[in-house]
Amino acid sequence: MREKVFLGAVLALLAVVATAGAVKSSERIELRAGNLIVVGHGGFRPETLPKHHDAPIVFFGGGKISTVSGEVPPILEKIDFEYDRQGSVDTTGLGVCTYGKLVATDVPAARRACGDAIVGRGTGTAVVTFPEQAPIPTTSPITIFNGPKKHGLDTVLVHAHLEVPSPSTILFPVVIERIHNGLYAYRTQVKIPELANGYGHPVSGFIRIGRKWTYRGERHSYVNARCETGRLQLHGKFRFKDGTLLAGTFFKQCKVRE
Repeated sequence: MREKVFLGAVLALLAVVATAGAVKSSERIELRAGNLIVVGHGGFRPETLPKHHDAPIVFFGGGKISTVSGEVPPILEKIDFEYDRQGSVDTTGLGVCTYGKLVATDVPAARRACGDAIVGRGTGTAVVTFPEQAPIPTTSPITIFNGPKKHGLDTVLVHAHLEVPSPSTILFPVVIERIHNGLYAYRTQVKIPELANGYGHPVSGFIRIGRKWTYRGERHSYVNARCETGRLQLHGKFRFKDGTLLAGTFFKQCKVRE
């Protein structure tokens, strides 16, 4: 079944593109909101696509959160994305992973349990700030699994594993919702789970999404897109624990295949 959505950076925890007070657009942006600095970038291959039908692509995107002062940035709590209607996700014949298979697993165990459902991989970095201690950086591979449908909608499971302050599995589902908002046809709302008992601050991440497989003799691609308007875009909102709300639009130009 196909869902019309340019999935893109939704599943990278920190594919950050944002600005305070006004919306700007770019395929790579570096913006500030007071003490907060947010840098985002992304793209897809191939950049030359059909105009009227979808073709396979691979998406990659990432971002970094920092501060002018050098202090640890506020905790990112929620990311909302609205997606370009010029795309699709195809899960026909793709493996499905369930929450129960991934609970309390480290990265190798999770990937063994649901290898046939992996649609994306990347890396996420956080800083843990315990009281009266120096900040502790921690990094984990990120894995994106095709999840079970919910009310007919495609979902994914996002998995990571931290070793600080003690081994812990980060696992949460993401549902792709249908909307009708001009250029945007789908939305995801992601509430970032607490890291390190609430002391973890996400600061950077990178993800690559794309998988191809054969089912009943036909080739399939998880992420697909077309080029009707000369660019693909998404709109993001980022809410931080200190109340800061940033919003911005990310776009990447495409070329029409002759």
